[in-house]
Amino acid sequence: MAEILGPQRLGPLTPLVGEWEGNVGVDLSYHNEDDMTGETGYFEKAWFRPIPKQENGKQSLEGLTYQMTAWRHGEEAMNPFHDEVGYMLWEKTTGEIMRAVVFGRGIAALAGGHANARDKVFTFRATPGSASYGLLQNKYLLQRAEIKDFVTVFKVHGDGTISYESDLLLKLAATGGEMHHTDRNTLHRVK
Repeated sequence: MAEILGPQRLGPLTPLVGEWEGNVGVDLSYHNEDDMTGETGYFEKAWFRPIPKQENGKQSLEGLTYQMTAWRHGEEAMNPFHDEVGYMLWEKTTGEIMRAVVFGRGIAALAGGHANARDKVFTFRATPGSASYGLLQNKYLLQRAEIKDFVTVFKVHGDGTISYESDLLLKLAATGGEMHHTDRNTLHRVK
């Protein structure tokens, strides 16, 4: 895929526009049924669509609405095990980049970072209790898998693919310790 050389209204989010699929996803998480940590391979579909410019007084945000849905390998004809919806926003003046996301498990986050217009790697981070880039989770999860930190890194590759790595630092009631619940995948544009 050739790089877009002209104006990029969406800044670093420009290459994400479209529909994507990836079949090399790996989820590392605690499996309650087995009382152990394990990896799960998954297939994923995602789409990213531009939204109208958002004006907050003097702040001007460009962005995308998006959805990412994942199925365990071998279960593609069944219900997905992961679904998220949200927005990715970018402010040209400050380079502030944001990801407002809601996970179907009852978790919501506004994660932020910094990215220049043509950056190919951008990071979003949210911390519990932060007034600007924080997160919330339902009572059940808060008692059993309290989120201590949330970081996601997106990368735009020269071959036309995109990838991400996500890390949720959790304090697990079942083990009494902390663990990194991670997800990663590489997606290729299908539309």
